[in-house]
Amino acid sequence: MSHQDKMSEYGCVTNHQTIKQVVDRFLPAKRFAGMIVRKGSTWKPRMLAAAALLWGGGDAPTLVKRFEQARSIVKKMFRWQIGPGETYQGFMKVLRKWHAKLRPAVTSELRLQMEQDDCWRTGGFTVFAGDGSRCELSRTQSNQAAFSPSKKRKKKSKTKASHKRRLLHQQHRRLKKAERTTKESEKSQSAASAAKKANSPQLWLTLLWHVGIGLPWVWQSGPSDSSERDHLKEMLGELPANSLITADAGFVGFEFWRSIMDAGHHFLIRIGGNVKLLKKLGYAREHSHTVYLWPSEAAKKLHRPMVLRLIVIHDGKQPMYLVTNLPKSQLSDSQAAKIYAKRWGIELFFRTFKQTFERRKLRSHSGGNCPIELDWSLLALWCISLLGRQELENSGQDGNRLSPARAIQAFRQCLHEYRMRPETTDKGLMSQLRHALLDDYTRTSSKASRDYPRQKKRERVGPPIITRATKEQMLKAKQLTQKSSDIQLPA
Repeated sequence: MSHQDKMSEYGCVTNHQTIKQVVDRFLPAKRFAGMIVRKGSTWKPRMLAAAALLWGGGDAPTLVKRFEQARSIVKKMFRWQIGPGETYQGFMKVLRKWHAKLRPAVTSELRLQMEQDDCWRTGGFTVFAGDGSRCELSRTQSNQAAFSPSKKRKKKSKTKASHKRRLLHQQHRRLKKAERTTKESEKSQSAASAAKKANSPQLWLTLLWHVGIGLPWVWQSGPSDSSERDHLKEMLGELPANSLITADAGFVGFEFWRSIMDAGHHFLIRIGGNVKLLKKLGYAREHSHTVYLWPSEAAKKLHRPMVLRLIVIHDGKQPMYLVTNLPKSQLSDSQAAKIYAKRWGIELFFRTFKQTFERRKLRSHSGGNCPIELDWSLLALWCISLLGRQELENSGQDGNRLSPARAIQAFRQCLHEYRMRPETTDKGLMSQLRHALLDDYTRTSSKASRDYPRQKKRERVGPPIITRATKEQMLKAKQLTQKSSDIQLPA
């Protein structure tokens, strides 16, 4: 046993050696064995991944400062290799080149360790919550070109009459504008500035978050007007077999739900007035909770109606409507209620990422670098949270009681003091993570009652529109049933 190993087992080691232990845990050398770089390259794949992870987890005010800190630590950890490149521009150039290979290498190891957790399954399913959020970007030409919402072109008038009406309307608007008071003019300027802010470049992040463990699994990003449903469909192939996806009322639609079922997964989605369902269609064996989703377009294309189960839960204020493609024998109403209640954890994760982890606004000025900064920031938070969870469980405590804020603070303190050796083992990173627990107090007042200024008032999700199937719909459904029964396998 080497001197450093003895120090690691029996006493305190320098902080950069502790960080090296974390890197060895989440970036094992076997994940990078097949990656070959050109001769003379100063950035080796594993060294580059370690630097990107520390760069993504740093809290320095600028990206260059984060890189300089990460490079200094990596140089200490890999001191037997050639020193890494010295410039931030060179680092980003190499990282852009290798990003498509390094990110899967890191995520595959993190997922493998998550699968060994006791909370891997919830109610017999691997449950993932889906949701989206926006990250602000610097207002540079590159970011605006890449991530600003696309402007919708106005339709040109086709007739002279519509052209005259438009001219009269414009003249009327000019007269109204001239008659406005100073106060109304100020309100108009305020609205214009708000509209300008709304068109600022933002990065849309759609995330699938593991409900049982409370950590991310996969994500997609794009411009601020991206479709979160399209993002989620692209991520279905990276989910474990027979997964259960739970999401809010934004993730609805016949084609969207069918894509989930075709991928071999299940869903538990909250619905509202934006969903129209049918009852008494006679297509399948029906119970009191049986409903169908069968839009007119799907019926015209001879798509089969989607047989669903409606679950009505009352949260004490208003009823909440959930639909699933699972029968009661596999997912009871009480299990569905508990699983959907845990979906709120993804909202807390977004708050941790944007507020506690300080990634509300990304700092990259290049449109090509923003997704890379986002990815390695998420990977860093993923590693910190998983590390804290593992240390709590190794000490016999509940990993779900991890305080992300305290874990982030302990990790970043270790980064800042990477040259130092803790005075006692209690001040080391691993020991601090074993004490990074949520507070035990019970809240007696509601946060919603505080008189905070609200950006917008959320409208309550009303009940879904449920109608009885018409005779024409019942006849068409019966024809589809007979057509499927006529199809027989050859002898």
